[in-house]
Amino acid sequence: MTARRQLIIRSVAIAAALAAGAPGIALAQAKLKVAAVYTVPFEQQWVGRIHKALKAAEARGEIEYKATENVSNADYERVMREYATGGNQLILGEVFGVEAAARKVAKDFPKVAFLMGSSLKPQAPNFSVFDNFI
Repeated sequence: MTARRQLIIRSVAIAAALAAGAPGIALAQAKLKVAAVYTVPFEQQWVGRIHKALKAAEARGEIEYKATENVSNADYERVMREYATGGNQLILGEVFGVEAAARKVAKDFPKVAFLMGSSLKPQAPNFSVFDNFI
Protein backbone atom coordinates (compact mmCIF):
# COMPACT_ATOMS: atom_id res chain seq x y z
CA MET A 1 0.00 0.00 0.00
CA THR A 2 1.26 3.44 -0.80
CA ALA A 3 2.13 5.93 1.88
CA ARG A 4 -0.64 8.19 0.55
CA ARG A 5 -3.31 5.51 1.09
CA GLN A 6 -2.03 4.84 4.60
CA LEU A 7 -2.16 8.54 5.35
CA ILE A 8 -5.72 8.82 4.01
CA ILE A 9 -6.93 5.85 6.06
CA ARG A 10 -5.28 7.08 9.25
CA SER A 11 -6.60 10.61 8.67
CA VAL A 12 -10.12 9.31 8.15
CA ALA A 13 -9.89 7.19 11.31
CA ILE A 14 -8.65 10.11 13.39
CA ALA A 15 -11.25 12.48 11.93
CA ALA A 16 -13.99 9.96 12.67
CA ALA A 17 -12.85 9.54 16.25
CA LEU A 18 -12.71 13.29 16.77
CA ALA A 19 -16.06 13.87 15.08
CA ALA A 20 -17.61 11.22 17.30
CA GLY A 21 -16.55 13.26 20.32
CA ALA A 22 -13.75 10.99 21.46
CA PRO A 23 -10.60 13.15 21.25
CA GLY A 24 -8.67 10.89 23.63
CA ILE A 25 -9.51 7.61 21.90
CA ALA A 26 -6.63 5.26 21.26
CA LEU A 27 -7.23 3.71 17.88
CA ALA A 28 -5.48 0.51 18.97
CA GLN A 29 -8.13 -0.16 21.64
CA ALA A 30 -10.88 -1.11 19.23
CA LYS A 31 -11.22 -1.33 15.49
CA LEU A 32 -13.04 1.55 13.88
CA LYS A 33 -16.30 0.33 12.35
CA VAL A 34 -16.50 1.77 8.83
CA ALA A 35 -19.32 1.38 6.30
CA ALA A 36 -19.63 2.69 2.78
CA VAL A 37 -22.67 3.34 0.59
CA TYR A 38 -22.01 3.62 -3.14
CA THR A 39 -24.49 4.34 -5.93
CA VAL A 40 -22.09 2.80 -8.43
CA PRO A 41 -20.28 -0.56 -8.61
CA PHE A 42 -16.95 -1.13 -6.86
CA GLU A 43 -15.33 -1.18 -10.31
CA GLN A 44 -16.00 2.53 -10.80
CA GLN A 45 -12.67 4.35 -10.57
CA TRP A 46 -12.93 6.52 -7.45
CA VAL A 47 -15.18 4.08 -5.56
CA GLY A 48 -12.80 1.26 -6.45
CA ARG A 49 -9.83 3.11 -4.98
CA ILE A 50 -11.62 3.91 -1.73
CA HIS A 51 -12.99 0.37 -1.48
CA LYS A 52 -9.59 -1.20 -2.14
CA ALA A 53 -7.87 1.01 0.45
CA LEU A 54 -10.50 0.21 3.07
CA LYS A 55 -10.33 -3.53 2.31
CA ALA A 56 -6.56 -3.37 2.75
CA ALA A 57 -6.97 -1.60 6.12
CA GLU A 58 -9.44 -4.29 7.11
CA ALA A 59 -7.01 -7.04 6.06
CA ARG A 60 -4.33 -5.46 8.26
CA GLY A 61 -6.76 -5.54 11.18
CA GLU A 62 -7.06 -1.76 11.47
CA ILE A 63 -10.79 -1.43 10.83
CA GLU A 64 -13.98 -3.42 10.42
CA TYR A 65 -15.43 -2.63 7.00
CA LYS A 66 -18.64 -3.30 5.15
CA ALA A 67 -19.99 -1.73 2.00
CA THR A 68 -22.96 -1.74 -0.31
CA GLU A 69 -22.64 -0.96 -4.02
CA ASN A 70 -25.23 -0.02 -6.65
CA VAL A 71 -27.56 1.58 -4.11
CA SER A 72 -30.36 3.47 -5.83
CA ASN A 73 -31.07 7.05 -4.82
CA ALA A 74 -34.44 5.87 -3.48
CA ASP A 75 -32.70 3.39 -1.14
CA TYR A 76 -29.71 5.50 -0.11
CA GLU A 77 -31.21 6.99 3.05
CA ARG A 78 -32.44 3.58 4.24
CA VAL A 79 -28.98 2.01 3.78
CA MET A 80 -27.29 4.93 5.56
CA ARG A 81 -29.68 4.56 8.49
CA GLU A 82 -29.08 0.80 8.68
CA TYR A 83 -25.34 1.36 8.86
CA ALA A 84 -25.72 4.16 11.44
CA THR A 85 -27.96 2.06 13.70
CA GLY A 86 -25.67 -0.93 13.17
CA GLY A 87 -22.89 0.62 15.23
CA ASN A 88 -20.71 1.98 12.46
CA GLN A 89 -18.64 4.95 13.56
CA LEU A 90 -17.79 6.25 10.09
CA ILE A 91 -19.97 6.12 6.98
CA LEU A 92 -18.53 7.01 3.58
CA GLY A 93 -20.17 7.49 0.22
CA GLU A 94 -21.24 9.97 -2.41
CA VAL A 95 -24.40 12.01 -1.96
CA PHE A 96 -24.61 14.15 -5.08
CA GLY A 97 -28.10 12.89 -5.93
CA VAL A 98 -29.36 12.46 -2.36
CA GLU A 99 -27.84 15.44 -0.59
CA ALA A 100 -30.83 16.48 1.55
CA ALA A 101 -31.60 12.94 2.72
CA ALA A 102 -27.96 12.23 3.63
CA ARG A 103 -27.65 15.43 5.63
CA LYS A 104 -30.88 14.57 7.45
CA VAL A 105 -29.45 11.16 8.41
CA ALA A 106 -26.27 12.82 9.69
CA LYS A 107 -28.36 15.17 11.86
CA ASP A 108 -30.24 12.19 13.28
CA PHE A 109 -26.96 10.43 14.21
CA PRO A 110 -24.66 13.12 15.67
CA LYS A 111 -22.24 10.57 17.17
CA VAL A 112 -21.57 8.93 13.78
CA ALA A 113 -19.05 10.56 11.43
CA PHE A 114 -20.03 10.91 7.78
CA LEU A 115 -17.51 11.52 4.97
CA MET A 116 -19.34 12.07 1.70
CA GLY A 117 -18.53 13.03 -1.83
CA SER A 118 -20.38 16.31 -2.25
CA SER A 119 -19.84 19.63 -3.93
CA LEU A 120 -21.53 21.41 -1.01
CA LYS A 121 -20.06 22.45 2.34
CA PRO A 122 -19.55 20.36 5.49
CA GLN A 123 -22.28 20.32 8.14
CA ALA A 124 -21.34 20.48 11.81
CA PRO A 125 -20.81 18.46 13.84
CA ASN A 126 -20.35 15.25 11.86
CA PHE A 127 -20.78 15.66 8.09
CA SER A 128 -17.48 16.13 6.22
CA VAL A 129 -17.22 16.36 2.46
CA PHE A 130 -14.81 15.80 -0.37
CA ASP A 131 -15.21 16.37 -4.09
CA ASN A 132 -14.18 13.57 -6.40
CA PHE A 133 -13.24 16.04 -9.16
CA ILE A 134 -15.07 14.24 -11.96
